[in-house]
Amino acid sequence: MASKLGLIIKREYLAKVRNRSFIVMTILSPLLMVGMIVLIAYLAKINDEEIRVVSVLDESAFFQTEFHPSKNISYVHMDELTLEQAKDSTNSLEYYGLLYIPNKATVEETANSAYLFTKDNPNTAVTQELEGVFQKQLRQDRLQKLGVSSEQFSSIEKPFEINLSTFEGEKSIKGINEIKAIIGGGFGYAIMMFIIIYGGFVMRSVIEEKTSRIIEVIISSVKPFQLMLGKIIGNSLAGITQFSIWIVSASLLMLAVVLVFGVDVAALTSENGAVAPGPMGVSQLETMDGKMMIYAKEILDIPWGLLIVSFFIYFILGYLIYSSIYAAIGAAVDNETDTQQFIFPIILPLMLAIYVGFFSVFSNPHGPIAVGFSLFPLTSPIVMLMRLPGGIGEGGVPLWQFLLSIVLLIITFLGIVSLAAKIYRTGILMYGKKPTYKELIKWLRY
Repeated sequence: MASKLGLIIKREYLAKVRNRSFIVMTILSPLLMVGMIVLIAYLAKINDEEIRVVSVLDESAFFQTEFHPSKNISYVHMDELTLEQAKDSTNSLEYYGLLYIPNKATVEETANSAYLFTKDNPNTAVTQELEGVFQKQLRQDRLQKLGVSSEQFSSIEKPFEINLSTFEGEKSIKGINEIKAIIGGGFGYAIMMFIIIYGGFVMRSVIEEKTSRIIEVIISSVKPFQLMLGKIIGNSLAGITQFSIWIVSASLLMLAVVLVFGVDVAALTSENGAVAPGPMGVSQLETMDGKMMIYAKEILDIPWGLLIVSFFIYFILGYLIYSSIYAAIGAAVDNETDTQQFIFPIILPLMLAIYVGFFSVFSNPHGPIAVGFSLFPLTSPIVMLMRLPGGIGEGGVPLWQFLLSIVLLIITFLGIVSLAAKIYRTGILMYGKKPTYKELIKWLRY
């Protein structure tokens, strides 16, 4: 049995890796992935560098010195013009918009009467920045009426950030849990895409052999279960080969892009993805450097060895479960069109794992939803990987949950592969009939 299974695995593996489309996609995919990343980074840089010019017609005495150039907006003050003249000038000069501040008796009346004129609906970032200027001046005016001086107001407006530390005395910083969830989510998303792509390969391979009647010759010398298992393992090995080539070549290409084009990674990692307007003092730069050091330390402290080993464990077990179902579907139908009614129920748990995993793990990685989906076998390969960047043990995933999820995956695989083998054994030699869910259930009883 072992020798026949080995021959089937070898046959499936060689048939896949020698396929012209497999070779082409193995070469092109890393180029496309790196190219897409570079294009997105380039477009994001262009978008961030765009400075919108807003002309200001301020007829009041309350906001004369409040509008300063920022990262996103540059202001041009228009004095001694009427509103219509200012509109015409703004349009002719092709500025982004005109901020009109009329002359009223109080700051409240002035702010409530101000208008931003634009050609179309304004950008949210622009309106938020302008509203922030008005809000600050309104707050200051209201506090002054209550007896608070400008100096006192400045001290009140000083932002506050709570100091964060672990019980061991190490300084921590906000946003780390989200970063860890994104890293784990990347591993989980890779598993989902691999299952969908290579599970489909298994299904199509079964359909091709069934429709060409080659399967009748093969079945005469091997058992259906051996054939199904050989297809699953052979295709998985081909997928791992391709995936490994992608990782190595994409990493080398990305490194080459960074070195050749001189991409400034530090410029992309400022807090919240934004830089505060105006010049920064030495203390601010020191604070940013300190935060960057903490971010770097936290990312380096992620148990990468555990994460990579767990990725392969969950990838193999998850793939074996889903590819068994794909193989059973391929055996039950005569053509790929008939598979559509069965595909969605397979993909649904994977999609659910991605969306529910992100929402639950981001907000509460140890909550009942995150724990439940990280134990449920059809979603655990994705959701558990989102939780694992926090490590195993105190502060991370409890060891019993990690081990239980793997045990449940193994038990589920054994159960599903035995059920899939029954459908495969019955459906592989049936032609000319579109199966229904009722018939599939009947096949399971044979």
